[in-house]
Amino acid sequence: MPPSAERKPTASTAQAATAPAASGGVQSLERAFDLLERMADAGGEVGLSELSTASGLPLPTIHRLMRTLVSCGYVRQQPNRRYALGPRLIRLGESASRLLGTWARPYLARLVEETGETANMAMLDGDEVVYVAQVPSRHSMRMFTEVGRRVLPHSTGVGKVLLAHTPEDQVRALLGRTGMPAATEKTITTPEGFLEALAHVREAGYATDDNEQEIGVRCIAVSVPDSPTAAAISISGPAGRVTDAATDKFVPLLHEVAADLSAALATSTATTQ
Repeated sequence: MPPSAERKPTASTAQAATAPAASGGVQSLERAFDLLERMADAGGEVGLSELSTASGLPLPTIHRLMRTLVSCGYVRQQPNRRYALGPRLIRLGESASRLLGTWARPYLARLVEETGETANMAMLDGDEVVYVAQVPSRHSMRMFTEVGRRVLPHSTGVGKVLLAHTPEDQVRALLGRTGMPAATEKTITTPEGFLEALAHVREAGYATDDNEQEIGVRCIAVSVPDSPTAAAISISGPAGRVTDAATDKFVPLLHEVAADLSAALATSTATTQ
């Protein structure tokens, strides 16, 4: 997922640094999850001193928590003595992604009902975009993207939305790793061109894929605001139906549905607290 803004010590971790041990396991659990999120924000690998500075927790506390996470397989210690996110998190992430797609389906169904086009939800996984949910159009001529399909972000509307607020040097690094192969003659194939497209996304509030992934297909995408993990929703269809005039009507609807989905995800999170 796109790197997030620097995570500040939260109220819970700041209080945890000085609170008595009476809260026991719950406090330790909060601290452990906070450390895992900080590791993810830092790119997946950090040193203890970095975690101590970022979280405000003392080194002995961090060392104890990391030792537990290592023994459970959620963190691994590297040969250079730094700590990295462990492979056991992969299963949790995959299951959570599937559930996120399930929760999104009613909102995607609304998009299909009101636009007539196929609706998708996607996330950034590493350097690739992965589609986690789809509701197909009822038209006989429609777009279909298999759930679980992975594509490079530079040729998709959802990829542009997901990277729009990522720092330029990180975008360039990602493009350097993936390359920018042309799926069609309209695919953006230079970092400068892609960065210019991201600037337009930030200004307009949405992204388009105009025959860039597949000739004859247009896609409109927006981000899901305040999602627990960076996510985007989109509609896609034949270029003859997803016209500029249709885009003017679809974009406000996409934003409305994205906001409703965001609120539903926030509510489901709050009810577990």
